[in-house]
Amino acid sequence: MSMPLPSFVSRDDVTGSIAKPTSPLSNALDSEDWRRAKGALAIALDPQGNGAIVRWDNPVSGVKGSFLPTSEARAVEDQICRDFETEIAGSHPSQNLTGLGCRDKQGEWHVTNIRQARKT
Repeated sequence: MSMPLPSFVSRDDVTGSIAKPTSPLSNALDSEDWRRAKGALAIALDPQGNGAIVRWDNPVSGVKGSFLPTSEARAVEDQICRDFETEIAGSHPSQNLTGLGCRDKQGEWHVTNIRQARKT
């Protein structure tokens, strides 16, 4: 005599592709938030800039933030890079992050090494 065993996998499980995040900075940013943030990032990290904080906001989503360069610009693998701190606030819990922004030969900025900022 045999008895059927129930499946160990729920039939309610859904699988599929994981969507690529809109922003490498935070999942909390939509495409318009990231467009505005990226503009502020470019100004803040410009090697000719004065190192001052640059703020941005999206009045539609209510998300806002700022970038503060924390190092001098330096060359890294044919790119100009600069460390930064950022704060993101709005319709979600605030985030304080640090990272590295690098401008490629086409003038496009990319962020890497994003991590939670240390509490001081």
